[in-house]
Amino acid sequence: MQIWVDADACPNVIKEVLFRAAERTHITVTLVANQYIKTPPSPYIRSLQVPSGFDVADNEIVKRTEPGDLVITADIPLAAEVLEKGGNAINPRGERYSPATIRERLTMRDFMDTMRSSGIQTGGPNSMTQRDRQQFANELDKWLLSAKQAK
Repeated sequence: MQIWVDADACPNVIKEVLFRAAERTHITVTLVANQYIKTPPSPYIRSLQVPSGFDVADNEIVKRTEPGDLVITADIPLAAEVLEKGGNAINPRGERYSPATIRERLTMRDFMDTMRSSGIQTGGPNSMTQRDRQQFANELDKWLLSAKQAK
């Protein structure tokens, strides 16, 4: 099992949490982006640069994800595809996506896209807080524990 990161929009503070977890647990973390992402030297941390283009990184993550893998993403359609393949997905704020909640999240995302395209200002996400970072670390630890038990 390994961790895939939709790295173009992943906050650096979350990448740091992932880097420490990779070193501690010896689970491979791969950052996927359409630009070069600097990573610390480690046999457990990799960076995969894909060509620029709409959903190229997302498609690469879906292609490489195996059942049981974890994907870190705020992209709800990507999370839905990962869940369909038997993977797990957590957003950078520590919310675990599940088959029970992903349809509702997709519907809300589509609704907000419609609102924005009609000219309504919906605002962006709130700034990342210490609580968000802690929630992410907690969810990551839960997944790491289950991955360790599955070996």
